[in-house]
Amino acid sequence: MFDAERGALESILSSWLTGSIEHVGSTAVHGLDAKPVIDIMAPVQGLEESRPAIDVVTSAGYAYFPYKADVMHWFCKPSPTYRTHHLHLVPYESAHWQERLAFRDALRNSPELAAEYADLKYSLVEQFRHDREAYTDAKTPFVRRVLLKLSDGSA
Repeated sequence: MFDAERGALESILSSWLTGSIEHVGSTAVHGLDAKPVIDIMAPVQGLEESRPAIDVVTSAGYAYFPYKADVMHWFCKPSPTYRTHHLHLVPYESAHWQERLAFRDALRNSPELAAEYADLKYSLVEQFRHDREAYTDAKTPFVRRVLLKLSDGSA
């Protein structure tokens, strides 16, 4: 599913892309249980420069939301109530870009870490079943811990 969507996005976003479109999130980690939503991160030069892409992406069936608008342009498809894809237009090589890839790669490279993350997600989904934002926020300390270990070389 990611490969098909990447091809379509490369076509419509070619004017703004500054690198490869990446598969991120839990579905990007083989064997990790995940919601059936494909998370896609597309590299752009900057948020202001890529603002015209918002209309192009919405014309292609995505819904735009100014979620974390200081670090990305965020979209979901096909609708806010039923999501199959999340698209993040993120400035290439920004801290957000680098952290998302580093976390994904850490999970890909460590089945033990991926299992620990899966256990956390299962406990949080029970706790925050009806609050998607709280569920996402509650994962942040784990993500930060992994990124800190990566930055200090202990991972």
